[in-house]
Amino acid sequence: MKRYIAVDIGASSGRLVHGFLNEGKLITEEIHRFENGFQKADNHDRWNIDELIREIFVGLEKAKEKGIDEAYLGIDTWAVDYVMIREDGEKVADPVSYRDKRTNNKIEELTSHLEKEYIYEKTGIQFLELNTLYQLYAEDRELLKIADKILFIPDYIGYVLTGEKTTEVTNASTTQMLNLSSALFDEELMDLVGVSKDVFAPFANPGKALGKVLDKWSDHYDLPAIEVISVASHDTASAVAGIPATSKDDWAYLSSGTWSLIGVESPVPVNTKAAYHHNFTNERGVYGTYRILKNIMGLWMVQEVRGAYLQDISFAEMARQADELDYFTSVVDVNDTRFTNPDDMIEEIQLACKETDQPVPETIGELTNCIYSSLAISYETELNNIEKITGKEIKHLHIVGGGSNLERLNEITAERTRTTVYAGPDESSAIGNLLVQMIAVEDIRDLQEGREILSRSFDIKEYKPKK
Repeated sequence: MKRYIAVDIGASSGRLVHGFLNEGKLITEEIHRFENGFQKADNHDRWNIDELIREIFVGLEKAKEKGIDEAYLGIDTWAVDYVMIREDGEKVADPVSYRDKRTNNKIEELTSHLEKEYIYEKTGIQFLELNTLYQLYAEDRELLKIADKILFIPDYIGYVLTGEKTTEVTNASTTQMLNLSSALFDEELMDLVGVSKDVFAPFANPGKALGKVLDKWSDHYDLPAIEVISVASHDTASAVAGIPATSKDDWAYLSSGTWSLIGVESPVPVNTKAAYHHNFTNERGVYGTYRILKNIMGLWMVQEVRGAYLQDISFAEMARQADELDYFTSVVDVNDTRFTNPDDMIEEIQLACKETDQPVPETIGELTNCIYSSLAISYETELNNIEKITGKEIKHLHIVGGGSNLERLNEITAERTRTTVYAGPDESSAIGNLLVQMIAVEDIRDLQEGREILSRSFDIKEYKPKK
């Protein structure tokens, strides 16, 4: 029996998930979980990438303790952030977080040189200040001079483990630098940010074998025999691969976590004027697909409210208190950049409500209720926009990720979107990661077979809109 391990790291936590096939079902087990977050260093919000890699090795030691002597392994993380490495292979500095304020107003600065619509025609990517295009535009020129290669976060982790430098395409497509037509980094955009396309490693598609973990790591850790496979390294691309959809084309997805990403899977990109007007993105998916989607601020707002609250409280208790109140009493625009990384999320939400003459949420229940209400309205708006842009009628909405466990939010989402909502699995990024590994080594024939396996492997809850 072949064993597989998914390394799945999000902006707030990471995990190693063991998976294998048994009697036509995917069996999964979490081996190790750890926290993640950025800290202020050298005047920037930075990720402690060395600590993340250390946690991966800790998790692999736990796998060995469980009797997993050999396994395949895939890595997925959040997108757009990168590590610069010197010619000797060492990192220049810890990577800066996409929430760092260095990209404030950089869209306006950069698009004074090239028109926004022209950039969108080239890339088909949603305009967000966090995109790699604006990060590189704001990057320290002196550090760029000593960078021999730039690797995105999961590619860097794969490089540390195996010594192989690659640029995985699903992650590369999020940068707003990949040309839709050529599927290469766009030279005009590269010139604009002062970076040569040669600074990036060769492209790799999901399913490419990267090789075995370097022998040197066995001097420090007691590891299984591991062969690393390039998966859909952008966690949302893995999450979409891990959706248990068995119907062909009447469904949309909502990957609900720190970010909410709502969209459809398509064989072709859609970078029309309508898609540009509604600021939709065309990111690469697995096996030649595109993810036509909208990034929405997501449960980050809830996480920040909880962090700013003066008392310890669980997310479940926040949801319970929110549910005691009428929904849609106060709503905010969750995609307003004011909520990207404010000094005080509670104060920012309250100020937004004051400015629009709405009741100002004061209690933790009122604040949570406001966020849930705002998210559900945003989901409704963007699903309607998807139907206009693609010409598809959406009947089913698959909600995956941690947010799939929020029953009341699922209920009001079904009501507002007028679709049947299917919630789960909650670890879809890790599951999609595992599926791509299994397809690569021919344990599973293709993605459709994999999704059929998922549909009978996990408890999927259904929420229907009221008549």
